[in-house]
Amino acid sequence: MDPFVTLASIPAPLPMINVDTDMIIPKQFLKTIKRSGLGINLFHELRYDMQGNIKNNFVLNWDPYKNSKILITGANFGCGSSREHAPWSLLDFGFKSIIAPSFADIFYNNCFKNGILPIKLDQTKVDLLMKEAEGKNEITVNLEKQTIIYQENINIDFEIDEFRKKCLIEGLDDIALTLQKNSKIDIHEEKIQNTQPWII
Repeated sequence: MDPFVTLASIPAPLPMINVDTDMIIPKQFLKTIKRSGLGINLFHELRYDMQGNIKNNFVLNWDPYKNSKILITGANFGCGSSREHAPWSLLDFGFKSIIAPSFADIFYNNCFKNGILPIKLDQTKVDLLMKEAEGKNEITVNLEKQTIIYQENINIDFEIDEFRKKCLIEGLDDIALTLQKNSKIDIHEEKIQNTQPWII
């Protein structure tokens, strides 16, 4: 998992509430267990028509938003079924941070496990950043300082769990966290082999 410290981007505005995981990545694209290649199908039914042609009326099909790394959206983002393909598809498209008033719990947790920073802000602050996005203005997310900077010097602070912050900054997913305990695991395995060899 890539470390996350600061991120600067023109954010993509998606002022929709209750965006569920089937809207993020429809069920027909859940056959793979690979994390790559899903970005092309992100918001598939909003981005493409029935013939597979790109729709001109959806924000992620427009410049500069199709290259955005930050998504600003509405409340209860990521609701619905608990598919890990949802954060995979967002990450593969290029999003590294999502800003919203609220998130579905399972989706919120899955974001951290996949290197995406979900930021909860009250609606007033989200509205301010949505205007910046619609104006195609760059914003910067500084995870270390827990702040979002827009219009060069205006800051919006955000809260985040310290352990999750550490994991993102150091690029640690669940496997990397486990491997940090490698020496203790080896000692335990050796002890088991010596005292209970029939288990190995």
